[in-house]
Amino acid sequence: MLMALGGIMLYLAFRFQWKFAVGAIVSLVHDVIVTMGVLSWFQITFDLTVLAAVLAIIGYSLNDTIVVFDRVRENFRVLRKASLIDNINISTTQTLLRTMATSISTLLAIAALLIFGGDNLWGFSIALFVGVLAGTYSSIYIANVVLIWLNLSAEDLIPPAASEKEVDDRP
Repeated sequence: MLMALGGIMLYLAFRFQWKFAVGAIVSLVHDVIVTMGVLSWFQITFDLTVLAAVLAIIGYSLNDTIVVFDRVRENFRVLRKASLIDNINISTTQTLLRTMATSISTLLAIAALLIFGGDNLWGFSIALFVGVLAGTYSSIYIANVVLIWLNLSAEDLIPPAASEKEVDDRP
């Protein structure tokens, strides 16, 4: 699991920026801890179906977080004079409807599993239900706060300009 989180962090640091990677990992760890805590609270057995649910939660939450982060990155280019907090607020507002619609439709499908799935899918369904709720919360509130704590700036996202010597040396 730690190797997977490390791989995710490396990919996000390469694709976005290391501050986004830290925000996403903190969000993912939150989702897994909350889900495992609820499962422990209700004394639900951890089996392979619950493991599959936890892995699905990681993918779901990561996707949700990346959608918000992509909008933050895009808005840094569009809203050049906006502060970091304003950019994050605008980006979150722009993605909120999509996030809520996706989460509600997923929760409705999981509710059907809870009602009609039987005993074999009970742990899986509970884990997914809690994980989707936690993932929705963390992609909106936790991941973005980490970006603020790490003081993300437009300079972090804009590559440095090439020096004149580098330009002159090119064919």
